[in-house]
Amino acid sequence: MKTLQTTLFLFVFAPLVNSAPPVQQESLQFYEYDTDVAMGSLIQQDYEMQSKDIRKDGTNVSLDTSLRLQGDDSELNVPPTKDTNLPTCLLCVCLSGSVYCEEIDIEAVPPLPKETAYLYARFNKIKRIAVSDFADITTLRRIDFSGNRIEEIEDGAFSKLLLLEELSLAENRLLKLPVLPPKLTTFNANQNRIKSRGIKANAFKKLTNLAYLYLGHNALESVPLNLPESLRILHLQYNNITTITDDTFCKSNNTRYIRTSMDEIRMEGNPILLAKHVNAFSCLRTLPVGTYY
Repeated sequence: MKTLQTTLFLFVFAPLVNSAPPVQQESLQFYEYDTDVAMGSLIQQDYEMQSKDIRKDGTNVSLDTSLRLQGDDSELNVPPTKDTNLPTCLLCVCLSGSVYCEEIDIEAVPPLPKETAYLYARFNKIKRIAVSDFADITTLRRIDFSGNRIEEIEDGAFSKLLLLEELSLAENRLLKLPVLPPKLTTFNANQNRIKSRGIKANAFKKLTNLAYLYLGHNALESVPLNLPESLRILHLQYNNITTITDDTFCKSNNTRYIRTSMDEIRMEGNPILLAKHVNAFSCLRTLPVGTYY
């Protein structure tokens, strides 16, 4: 009887016990030999979970795209700043030796390319001109600082500009004139606050090429002395000039002297009566414009 029971047990349960190992063995082979596939599945699951979290906001974008958009937003939210350290030729316009820095609100003379010949820096907020501004720029031929706020020009600021022919300091706040370079042909200082004591006695004497001198709308009490023979146009209108002498334009000790180059003198708007100083104009080919009676 016991033998019969043992035989039946083996017949019924033995196949079930023998069939289990192949299933376990197959599972072990998957993780041992196909590790890359398993890791890929885990990464894919993690990616899908993160994507679901992003889609909760109602947007249908990938994780990479979301992070990229967040980075862009942070950059866009940075407040704009005014970069005052930009290279001059990015801040201004540079064209074949000319530098145009007009109406850009600069407060100082920008560093210039060494080959600069023409500088236009009109209508800015420049208050001061230093010696260092032009120390290395010896090629300049024209400078225009009209419409700034210049109050001070350091001594020697233009001393190295031996080729400079035209200089405009009009519409500024100058109280005195700087030493001017020797080859100037045109100098414009209209509409400043210059008084006679702000112009040295020999300020123009050595400027033997000076043809156009504009000093209108200032606070001059007298005509500048020692005007060069080369002068053609002189504007002194709307100052406080009250007197002139026989030597202002002419030479009192030489009655034959004629100032041949002088074409125009404007003195209207001054408190002086020109008719009282007839001898002062005896060497001129045309009378000054101004009040005679």
